[in-house]
Amino acid sequence: MILTLTLNPSLDRTIEIAALARGAVIRAAAARLDPGGKGVNVSRALLANAVASRAVVPFGGDEGRQLVRLLALEGLDMVTVPVAGTTRSNVTLAEPDGTVTKINEPGTALTPAELDTVADAVLAAAHEADWVVASGSLPPEVPADVYARLCRRFAGAGIHVAVDTSGPALVAALGAGPALIKPNLDELAAATGLPILRVGDVVEAADLLRAAGARTVLASLGADGAVLVQDRDVWYGEAAVSEPRSSVGAGDAMLAGFLAGGGRGEAALVEALAWGAAAVRLPGSRMPGPSDIDRARVRTGPPDLTRPLTTCHPAPGREPLPPVPAP
Repeated sequence: MILTLTLNPSLDRTIEIAALARGAVIRAAAARLDPGGKGVNVSRALLANAVASRAVVPFGGDEGRQLVRLLALEGLDMVTVPVAGTTRSNVTLAEPDGTVTKINEPGTALTPAELDTVADAVLAAAHEADWVVASGSLPPEVPADVYARLCRRFAGAGIHVAVDTSGPALVAALGAGPALIKPNLDELAAATGLPILRVGDVVEAADLLRAAGARTVLASLGADGAVLVQDRDVWYGEAAVSEPRSSVGAGDAMLAGFLAGGGRGEAALVEALAWGAAAVRLPGSRMPGPSDIDRARVRTGPPDLTRPLTTCHPAPGREPLPPVPAP
């Protein structure tokens, strides 16, 4: 069973438009409302493919109650934790060529007592789990080391922890030795201080993150595919998407596919890419089911380190992470 934690869940409204024009009145071609948040999406993707999962979800206000209702309608196994604040709402504007503009609210602060209640709920459910997925942005006022503390508590119980977050929360988690991290290109550049211009730069950045404590790095490269660095092996893969609809939640579907595929090696990378590409072909943050997933589109193999990336990420102007001292 795969347990997910989403500290900053959301209601995600996706509006499909012909083109984004500032200051204009734009008529929507279609709109949909989905439950959101990175861990929530991982659980939704696993549910859609009959993989056992449970989601720990703090919620508050009318938006939070609507989020819980939507998840219940999908049949998601979840542990809900009421909080005093209001669950955030996000808006995505999706254009026909796949361009996505997102407006994300910051979310509501969690008090120390509320955070302890959420952590207790995770720990109570974790004894049934093979993996705990801690993912997404942190709400205001939540300490950056919260995922690191969870990693350390689960490590003693032999539970694998996957972390998918960014900024200080990602850097703090590295020292706790997560079994898996799933950074995107922005997060790779920000965490390592390296320019990410070629596939070789991705591999170099992943090696730095592993030296800092992460055991496995699954780097999502958007339209350029993904790189998996695990043990002494490196794989590259891509899955063509001819008609993209929305990239919202695609990284979460990728992580769900990787874990559903066993969390190790090239076969798991194939699942990750197939699930992520399927999500891109769907509207809003809808998660793909078996009929949406096309593994025949996936190509994997050794990376061409000289291959340039479609989207380049210059160095963000910070020193690379130092390696974690050996225990």
